[in-house]
Amino acid sequence: MSFATPLEMFRPLAPFVRVSLGVHVVAIGAALLVPGALAWAVAALVLNHVVITAAGLTPRSSLLGRNITRLPERAARSGEIALTIDDGPDPEVTPLVLDLLDAAGQRATFFCIAERVQVHPALAREILSRGHDIQNHTARHRHNFSVLGPRGYADEIGRAQVVFQQITGRRPTCFRAPAGFRNMFLAPVLQRLDLRLVSWTRRGFDTRESDPQRVLARLTNELRGGDILLLHDGHAARMADGRPVLLAVLPLLFERMRQQDLRSVTLDEGLRD
Repeated sequence: MSFATPLEMFRPLAPFVRVSLGVHVVAIGAALLVPGALAWAVAALVLNHVVITAAGLTPRSSLLGRNITRLPERAARSGEIALTIDDGPDPEVTPLVLDLLDAAGQRATFFCIAERVQVHPALAREILSRGHDIQNHTARHRHNFSVLGPRGYADEIGRAQVVFQQITGRRPTCFRAPAGFRNMFLAPVLQRLDLRLVSWTRRGFDTRESDPQRVLARLTNELRGGDILLLHDGHAARMADGRPVLLAVLPLLFERMRQQDLRSVTLDEGLRD
């Protein structure tokens, strides 16, 4: 795998990141050249890094680069939303999710982990054959993803792209970071791989919340066209009867969508020009 030069890596950085680099240059220059400026320079650098870190730990932030949190206005006016389902495919849960989607006539986007696609290739291909979408959720879903550097990002995301292409015949166009956490090095890597960062409008927190009504309430609070919703077929919380909470939430969500004349489309469809 080839890697970008430093100039290529920094060219596509977001305006905020470019300003941050300027702050570093000015602060270091002041510390070296201006008597008595060291304390101010250190304070400026510390504050800048606090803001950068906070932005990386805020999944819906766009300070570190373009981040899609809603579908375009065209889709919103048409009553389209995007139901996104993360961390699969799961051989126990995903087939049941597909059945619920089919029964309701809805489409979803599955942000899949490449290693799980390798283990369950037939299930990944079934997701696509039933009219849904598979997008990139990294190769391994590393818990330290937010502190990786450019090479780590290129390896983790690029390897996943290769797996998806080999197994499904399709190359993802969207990417979602584990838990939405990232740093300033992600945007240039995504640009090189022709991927768009997609987070969400609201999420159900269904990996830790086992009450379907609470998950539903989080998803449907001010629900409207253009929203991107996040649920999980992998790592899903379990209800008292042992069933993944997702399976109880989806029928309730589909009924609410029907009442509001909304329909779920894949991200590829919802984000089209």
